[in-house]
Amino acid sequence: MAEAKAKKKDYGLLVPVEQYLSSGIHIGTVFRTGYMRKFIFKTRPDRLNLIDIQKIDYRIRVAAKFLAQYDPEEILVVARRKYAQRAAKKFAEVIGATAIVGRFVPGTLTNPQAKEFMEPSVLLAADPVADREAINEAAKVRIPVVAICNTNNTFQNIDLVIPGNNRGKRALALIFWLLARQYLLERGVIKSPGEFNVPLEEFEGGRR
Repeated sequence: MAEAKAKKKDYGLLVPVEQYLSSGIHIGTVFRTGYMRKFIFKTRPDRLNLIDIQKIDYRIRVAAKFLAQYDPEEILVVARRKYAQRAAKKFAEVIGATAIVGRFVPGTLTNPQAKEFMEPSVLLAADPVADREAINEAAKVRIPVVAICNTNNTFQNIDLVIPGNNRGKRALALIFWLLARQYLLERGVIKSPGEFNVPLEEFEGGRR
């Protein structure tokens, strides 16, 4: 039923609705917060909440446009969970940003004496829970935060939400792949989506 309804709305999406559906980008958790309610399309009989694909698509566009205000070297991408690391690293590689995957060392954004210290202008986080240390530090130094949020997440210290499945490697790969493509389009590095020649498979990796 969800698939049928989604296909009826398949107008001007960044990729065909079938590709969104097969990636599981819309599959949420059995929990949902009040923050995420506006992004939820329906709840299945097994209690999994489904995220509206059109809203995912729209927010990826908005996030890419926002990130495109910054030069690549000003962008820091963080991904602590294993299943997000490949996609985050590839995103950073493709656009020229910096990525911290795995453990985020406390003080990286707040302690100028730390050897890991850096001063990005914007933070992109794969998971508000796993990446909360980086998000909290970004808030302290007033760095805007873009984060991929599942149905169970809150928006604390997050400035721009990308709703979507942040637990599945295929979903994360597609989100980061689209963000990279749209960022390069917004920056004028490529003139059309067809010029983006990095295979989606290169963004996949790690555990589900």
